[in-house]
Amino acid sequence: MQNNNSILIVKNMVCDRCIKVVKEELLINEIKFECVELGKIYFNKNLSIDEMNTLKNILEKEGFEIVESYEFKVVNQIKTLVIENIFHGRHKLFNQNYSTYLALNVELEYGQLSRIFSELEGRTIENYIIQQKIERVKELIFYNELTISEISYELNYSSPQHLSRQFKQITGITPTQHRDIGFRGKLDTI
Repeated sequence: MQNNNSILIVKNMVCDRCIKVVKEELLINEIKFECVELGKIYFNKNLSIDEMNTLKNILEKEGFEIVESYEFKVVNQIKTLVIENIFHGRHKLFNQNYSTYLALNVELEYGQLSRIFSELEGRTIENYIIQQKIERVKELIFYNELTISEISYELNYSSPQHLSRQFKQITGITPTQHRDIGFRGKLDTI
């Protein structure tokens, strides 16, 4: 019957009233779905991580629980490793690239990680890493304790020029101009 791209399995959704509540919450929160059945929600497309997190919160509020897919867990693990590395200085790469670092820590080949991440997020792991690094640069600029050269070293850029070029490409302004403006995004929205 279903011609869908994604099925979510939902614990505790065991009656017609449960189906009605879930449908209402999906509509109220503007999460597009194809069909809701006992214990299952069908979607026409894969949900983004943000949509999945919103849905998870909605369902938990109503007493339901998503049985998370393996792919969803892999993407969250990738994001956690990237943020820990960039923002908390854990697991410094030391001449190791992110593809090797992530493959070793998630215990999957990088090609698989890249495919899963791109399918669920609609962007590449590299793009996500760059966005996170730029947010970290903004934070370090705001604190005004390190030079651009020191920041580039801290975040494993090949040079301060590379950092500045990438920063301007993403934000539209130079790191120095940003120091005068000073704005940072929230990590969970990047």
